[in-house]
Amino acid sequence: MKICIPTETDEGKSARVYGHFGSAPYFTIYDTEKDDCQTIDNSNQHHIHGTCNPIDVLTSKDIDAVVCIGMGMRAIQRVNEAGIRAYKASGANVQEIIKEYQANKLEEITAEDACRRHKCH
Repeated sequence: MKICIPTETDEGKSARVYGHFGSAPYFTIYDTEKDDCQTIDNSNQHHIHGTCNPIDVLTSKDIDAVVCIGMGMRAIQRVNEAGIRAYKASGANVQEIIKEYQANKLEEITAEDACRRHKCH
């Protein structure tokens, strides 16, 4: 399984989680089978609110899940339409999120949980 986590830096498991999915500088992709991280730049980082489409950046990465602090309504829809599940993160870095995932403690993000104008719940 591949888990995508929006991050502030490209520091692998030590990278801090970024507050909002679509405008994250990087996406750290953790492969649970290989216990390995890959980091990619978010080329769609700067966008008008509501127009982000980070799925384009992630399409070729075979992502199974996204774990983030906040995600807008359209991003949730696009992720779900691509067959990717979205989960809410409470960990501060990638390593903590991996532990949450392994302990089955991640809560799925639904349309009701979407950020409104980058004010996340």
